[in-house]
Amino acid sequence: MLRILVCVFGILACPITLAQSTASFPISSLEIDSGEKRHRFKIELAVTPEQKIRGLMFRKHLDSDKGMLFDYGSPREISMWMKNTYIPLDMVFIDGKGRISHIVERTMPMSEEYIGSNGFVRAVLELNGGTVSRLGIKLGDQVAHEIFDSWR
Repeated sequence: MLRILVCVFGILACPITLAQSTASFPISSLEIDSGEKRHRFKIELAVTPEQKIRGLMFRKHLDSDKGMLFDYGSPREISMWMKNTYIPLDMVFIDGKGRISHIVERTMPMSEEYIGSNGFVRAVLELNGGTVSRLGIKLGDQVAHEIFDSWR
């Protein structure tokens, strides 16, 4: 009986172990054109399923000029969550042409509630909670990165 319990707990711990394992992310840069100002960020790219699962989980700090860009390849409805994410984030949903179509500010750390894209988007940019408001980033702003059709 003890052997069975050990096996069951071992199996249940696997997803946590996978999520906590170190994942490496390619580093890139991105700019948001917000009318009068351009805001530059150094970002990590989440493109593989493993990278998207891991995201910014288990991080206790994110520099103000850093973020993570989740690339889904083509426009679709996307849901995110904050499970195992210790810091509040701003989620910026971006269409295939790089235009910001939806923003959710200051998400609740550790929440398992789904946060929807409110339409079809290609990518989600996660920034420190409060960044969108502090910099005046808004719907319709243009994001410049090589994954978007409008990038040059």
